[in-house]
Amino acid sequence: MNFYRHYLFPYVLDWAMQQPVLKAPRQRVLARAQGRVLEIGFGTGVNLAYYPDQVRELETLDPESLLAKRVSRRIAQSGRKVHFHQLAGESLPFADNSFDTLVCTLTLCSVQDPQQVLGEVYRVLKPGGRLLLLEHGASPDPKVQRWQHRLNGVQQACGGGCQLIRPTKELVAASGLVFEQVSQYYLPKVPRFLGFMTEGCACKPLG
Repeated sequence: MNFYRHYLFPYVLDWAMQQPVLKAPRQRVLARAQGRVLEIGFGTGVNLAYYPDQVRELETLDPESLLAKRVSRRIAQSGRKVHFHQLAGESLPFADNSFDTLVCTLTLCSVQDPQQVLGEVYRVLKPGGRLLLLEHGASPDPKVQRWQHRLNGVQQACGGGCQLIRPTKELVAASGLVFEQVSQYYLPKVPRFLGFMTEGCACKPLG
């Protein structure tokens, strides 16, 4: 399993993150990025192609450095300055109220403690700053949810710790962030147990 996790899984992850069905959701989510930006769960840098032109520099974070040569090419092609920190999201090395935008795509499913990560997100966002997110998670449909629970262990083993059963919208709301816009839907042509998505923008209150 260690061989798979360290040598094969990065390629599986990179392939999965580039699926065409994710292109339009990424574009919608990342179009709102502005100011000083932090991306948690940088992975293999797939988001770089979707940031708007005004985002020329960003901080990025991931507990692992994956496919370094491929990521370096993507950074060069993007023309953006990227500061990468090989760290987990549960403890961010930034001061309070540091960022205008925080990006989290297909990441909360695999962090160790999503509540702690979102607490850190709240801390480092400026008042009025936004969390832009695109996440898969627990479906509200009981039939789908039963299959998610049955398959969750398999998904964790094959997906680098990714879980199917996290209630994304509820976790974000419990952090103190307030949704400005949120939509939940099933990705087309993706099994429902894997493709229930939460897409949106949540704001840190001003007061």
